[in-house]
Parts: sequence; structure tokens; C-alpha cells
Amino acid sequence: MIALLKDVPRWLIYAALVATALALVPLALIARARVVTSSEPRVHLIHDMDHQPKFKAQAENPLFADGRAMRPHPRGVVPAGSAGAEEGFATGRRGGIWLASLPVPVTAELLRRGEERYNIYCSPCHGLAGYGDGPIAVRADALQEGTWTPPSSLHTELVRSRPDGHLYNTIANGIRNMPAYGPQLPVADRWAIVAHVRVLQFSQGATMDDVPVELRGQLAR
Repeated sequence: MIALLKDVPRWLIYAALVATALALVPLALIARARVVTSSEPRVHLIHDMDHQPKFKAQAENPLFADGRAMRPHPRGVVPAGSAGAEEGFATGRRGGIWLASLPVPVTAELLRRGEERYNIYCSPCHGLAGYGDGPIAVRADALQEGTWTPPSSLHTELVRSRPDGHLYNTIANGIRNMPAYGPQLPVADRWAIVAHVRVLQFSQGATMDDVPVELRGQLAR
């Protein structure tokens, strides 16, 4: 090999060394970019929707007479999914105060829907009966990793005393370590779950006097 290199022009050897060193530069830059942060955007070899003409929030727009890029809501606009509903349907508040009761009629269909949605989204942590003993909570307790916050029981006096609007807001936006389920649940389904939670709470404190007369004999047996 050394004998062969003796016949190669010296300039060609230097050129090969320089080319090899230059070929390593992109790899080094890529490796560095993966471990450092920067306020500058990354290099875009293919320009996508990050690079397009647009107006940002609070920017000026000469297209409109008032010069604003952000347009005001049309008069009478309501949140999506709440057309025709009373105030607070989409927020759980009326005049800044939590709604004390559901803003929708409580029907058998609503309760069935609420039970179905609760069993899918809530029972894994809170349990089917609402005592915070769902399979995820049980598994987390068994692992004892120290990072788990147990879900609340829905039958504590604190939760039972909260207005329906407060429970709705908890479902929509989350509370403490509980995530928001608003992105997964439409407004109507959130109220259906609130109705089912109230059924669970009522069932755990019900007495024989709350059972229809024609069904009391079945419970006695």
C-alpha cells in the first residue's frame, strides 16, 4: 500500500484528505443540532406551510378598513355545537357562576349515553362505581413507582357538593393531574357524563324509600 502511495501525486492525497474532512462536517452539524436548542428555525430543505404568507396575531392588515388582521366575531356567534342552547351550555358557567344543574333535559337516552361515555373515558381511573378504583389506578398502586396521584372518589362530600357546571368544567378542561377530555368529548357528551356521575352518587346513598314500590320486593329477596 505504501509503495502504491508513492506513485500517487502528493496533491491528490491532500485533496482526498480535505474531501474526507469536508464530508464529515454535515454529519457533525447534524449531531450537534440534535443536542442543542436554538431560537432560529431549522434548515428547511423543502419549504412547507411554515413558510407561507400569513398574518400573525395583533398584526396589521391593510385589506380591512380598520387595519386589523384579527377579525371580530360576527354578531350573535355562539360556540360550535351550542347553537340554540342556553347560556353556559358550552362553558358550564352563567354570568361567571357555575351552573347548579344540567342545562339539558335529563332523559333515559341521556343517561344511557352518559353511562357509555363514562365507562369508556372515566372508569379506567375512577372505576365503574366512581370510587377511584379503576384498573389503571389499581395497577399504579401495585407498581408503587411514586409518581402516581390516585384519582378522586366521586362520592366524597367535596365532589358531591360541586355544582354540575363545575363537574362539566373538570371533564372539559381537567383538574390537577387529570387531563382535559374536551378534545375527545363533544359538549353534549360531557353533560351526559355529569348526569351519570349524579346517578352514581345518588345510587350510593339511596334508601329503600327511593326504590319504586313495585321493585322493592325484588330487592328484599
